[in-house]
Amino acid sequence: MPAQGGKGSLRKSKQIVAKTSLNNPYALQWSLLDGTDMHFILEALEDVIKQVGLKKVELRRKKKPSLSKKQDKEQQRDGSSEAPEKTETEDTKAHGWTDLNLRGQLAIGINEVTRALEKNELLLVLVCKSAKPTLITSHLILLSASRAIPACQVPRLSERLAPVLGLTSVLALGFKRSTDAFSEVVKAIIPRIPSLDVPWIQHGTEQPLVTEDIQPMDLQVSDLNQSEPEECTSSHKKKRTDSSQLLSPTTKLQTLKVKKIIPNPNKRRKLPKTKKRISK
Repeated sequence: MPAQGGKGSLRKSKQIVAKTSLNNPYALQWSLLDGTDMHFILEALEDVIKQVGLKKVELRRKKKPSLSKKQDKEQQRDGSSEAPEKTETEDTKAHGWTDLNLRGQLAIGINEVTRALEKNELLLVLVCKSAKPTLITSHLILLSASRAIPACQVPRLSERLAPVLGLTSVLALGFKRSTDAFSEVVKAIIPRIPSLDVPWIQHGTEQPLVTEDIQPMDLQVSDLNQSEPEECTSSHKKKRTDSSQLLSPTTKLQTLKVKKIIPNPNKRRKLPKTKKRISK
């Protein structure tokens, strides 16, 4: 008897899923800092933080030993339970930052520095060289370069400043534009910081492509705002103004040049239904 070949006997080969990706041809790196500048920056920051007295105080609360019911009753009779309550209230007052106003003038940590850079609120950014992997701090190069904010990688930043601030580590430190206590230190540190090398961003005295004197653009924006419904909330307007202020007047973006586009041979294009019927 000839074997009858059923439809379900044949197994269809799985199609290989091909994903397209765009790679960056440039490897962004931090500019090197001289040894003398490194010692000057660390010593200046240590002196200022000690003079200001900014520090985070953390008190570890010890677990109370479990007492039996008889001992609890004896303590209540003696009135000894009032003393620990007073000490707990004193400990809660001492817990936290010594000065919240000074703390608000700094951005400590990678996440806080990233948020402040996106809002263009910083004057200076310092990153610790011991941060590993380097991928967690590489995005700060592009953020600071696009906003023309001086930034640098300082060795031993966390080792020197973390104990002064009362923290375990300081991987990134940013100084806000509204700072008063650290303004003199920032002015002294900025000239010692090397410029960042981002190939597609040039810093110079050239006039940007978008200026405030251009009237047609302003007219188009006003026409668009008038055409929109009145239900548009104020939050959208704030986002537009913030995005327009992010472009610094000293930066100029270069055009992207595509040398060659290679199609993916593994990717199979599905023909439309009409073409399939015609081919049959």
